[in-house]
Amino acid sequence: MSNFAELNYNGQSFKLPVVEGSEGEKAIDISKLRGTSGLITIDKGFKNTGSTESAITF
Repeated sequence: MSNFAELNYNGQSFKLPVVEGSEGEKAIDISKLRGTSGLITIDKGFKNTGSTESAITF
């Protein structure tokens, strides 16, 4: 398994890191997505987004 996810959009490919949470859950790190692609994401209701990364919470 690779440690990145690949997003393909409009003929371009963007590699995004995959990180693992404290309970083994996987997440795609999109922190540099806007800077590298100009794209943003939407998560209505903030139901599938981790707001921070710390030693006590994912």
